[in-house]
Amino acid sequence: MAKKNNKQKKLKLPLAYKPLGFALGWASGALAGVAFRKTWMAIRNEEDAPDALDRERGWGEILLAAAVQGALFAVARSLADRTGAKAIERKTGVWPVADPGGRD
Repeated sequence: MAKKNNKQKKLKLPLAYKPLGFALGWASGALAGVAFRKTWMAIRNEEDAPDALDRERGWGEILLAAAVQGALFAVARSLADRTGAKAIERKTGVWPVADPGGRD
């Protein structure tokens, strides 16, 4: 009986994790945005990062901003995903993603 209950828990847990994952993803995106603005201010002493369509900015500056922003968002997302998954596993004893390879 316990084995059947654990199997049911494994089937339902990825669906139950989705709202938590969404909330963590949203929060991590917001924090990554703040971190990027502060990082850009430290790198270039400018409040606004360059946009790809800004005629006044050069390729190097635009690509640097994109690389920094992408790295910060990837780190924030990984941190949020891993923290949420570990919390679910601690509470339930089950890893929240059915596929052992992860989401991607």
